[in-house]
Amino acid sequence: MPSVNEQPIPAARPVIGEEEIEAAVRVLRSGRVVQGPEVAAFEESFAELVDGRHCVAVNSGTSALHLLLMALNIGPGDEVIVPSFSFAASANAVRLVGADAVFADIEPESFCLDPAAVEAAITPRTVAIMPVHLYGHPAAMDKIMAIADKHKLAVVEDACQAHAAALHGTPVGAFGAGGTFSFYPTKNMHSLEGGMVSVGDAEVARTLRLLRNQGMEQRYANEIVGANMRMTDVAAAVGRVQLAKLHGWTEQRIANAAYLTEHISAPGVVTPVVAEGARHIFHQYTIRVRGDRDAAMAKLTEAGIGNAVYYPTPIHRLKPYWEPDQKAGRDWDLPETEKAAAEVVSLPVHPSLTQDDLERIVTAVNALGEEL
Repeated sequence: MPSVNEQPIPAARPVIGEEEIEAAVRVLRSGRVVQGPEVAAFEESFAELVDGRHCVAVNSGTSALHLLLMALNIGPGDEVIVPSFSFAASANAVRLVGADAVFADIEPESFCLDPAAVEAAITPRTVAIMPVHLYGHPAAMDKIMAIADKHKLAVVEDACQAHAAALHGTPVGAFGAGGTFSFYPTKNMHSLEGGMVSVGDAEVARTLRLLRNQGMEQRYANEIVGANMRMTDVAAAVGRVQLAKLHGWTEQRIANAAYLTEHISAPGVVTPVVAEGARHIFHQYTIRVRGDRDAAMAKLTEAGIGNAVYYPTPIHRLKPYWEPDQKAGRDWDLPETEKAAAEVVSLPVHPSLTQDDLERIVTAVNALGEEL
């Protein structure tokens, strides 16, 4: 148990400071609270993170994925290759447009799509690949883009956990046809709730703006069938404040992760690996526990160290996917996915950690060596 003077260290700590509160109040007092100047300013500023691509703000990361697939005309009869080791939203967006999610295995080091598994999963119905930059580590985009170009497939990046991550100098969200980001409160930056789509094609960007706003650019002049997935100006104002702090927070996360990796030495614990040329921004600091994971997590909790499993059940084993696949006689051979789901544990890495916090985390993890 932590001592009476030690508070538990949370796995995540969303920041809502005075600047965020002042920005929200300013917008509320202005009376312009939905899809106004704050949203436009947020989109313009966020574009700097994705090599100047067109950015379209929406109400969530899931909406960003959903609308991007719609804007790319992906729908019934199509297949999209996705990792099963991800949050369900990745595959849900594919299902929401009526397409089929085809699950491919992951690389054990990065936890991201294995390019070889992607190529093996391509069929005549495949129209897109959806790499997920899981935990903030970029997927192998150089290899995935080469596969996509060879087979004439769209690439839809799920960068919802990877704000400011990059591979060989190119930021995530700037590789494929489009990228998507989430601003949920536990992400590396947030807007209370919200999402962003980055695309290179101006016409696709215009379609996204129509889709998020009932299919209209001018009021009551509906051009296509759309939905209400707009971002509020309150959310955008908070997002702009957070975006200005993102660089500093990211550098602190990277420094925190480096300290943990250098000092964790417990047998049976495998620390994260960063691929050559990758900028891992550590949305999560995820270790593998080669032993009794439940016992290890209980010990960490007892020591006051927040911890969590992302994700204990692969998407292909969740009820909405498992049952239809079983009825169709289809099963997925995803050994690295299954192994990761059984071994991963995420530890605190957020920028609010103090040096004392980091030392407590290391001490608690290294003590697991006696248990594993």
